[in-house]
Amino acid sequence: IQCAADITGDQFTMKKEDIILFRGGAPGAEAEFGACAERHGIEEVNFTFDGHNIAPTRGVRVLNHEELLNGDVSLEYVSRLMHRRYTDAPTIRKVLQTLWYQVNSGQEIYVIGAILEDGTVRGGTGWGAEFGKLCNKPLFVFDQDKNRWHHWRGDDWEPLRDTPLITHPHITGTGTRDLKPNARRAIEDLFTRSFGA
Repeated sequence: IQCAADITGDQFTMKKEDIILFRGGAPGAEAEFGACAERHGIEEVNFTFDGHNIAPTRGVRVLNHEELLNGDVSLEYVSRLMHRRYTDAPTIRKVLQTLWYQVNSGQEIYVIGAILEDGTVRGGTGWGAEFGKLCNKPLFVFDQDKNRWHHWRGDDWEPLRDTPLITHPHITGTGTRDLKPNARRAIEDLFTRSFGA
């Protein structure tokens, strides 16, 4: 698995005009990340593929068949890593391929979902979180059930007392389609804390 090189953001002075949000344009968490980006004047790129209906019209990037192959991964490998079964349906494969682009493009990864007992994140979004771990990128998950952000520390999840702060210019926002009100607030708080009201 190839991961884009990370750019250290510790000394980076964040200005919203320098930020790019990468997402997939799905309803739920990804749609809310996009809505927040637009409200805060942040540029976005929405990865998709031919025949995939997405709501965003801003920053849409349709991946061709060759580009999708760059993000191809063995579904058997993903199933083993995630401790669950992924079907070999063409649409599922393409969604996982677009997740590869989202995570590979971001320097910080923000996921909305639920952390399971085995440390993976529930649902298809879980692959985005696992890929973020494999690439050793700053990875944050807002667990809707636990109502708090968690940060991946390399071997386990650390619950955070507060909302994280965006410290890199390229961020990825992804997550569950079943977005709860507390997660909607958490996404808005992330943008507000990082860039102001």
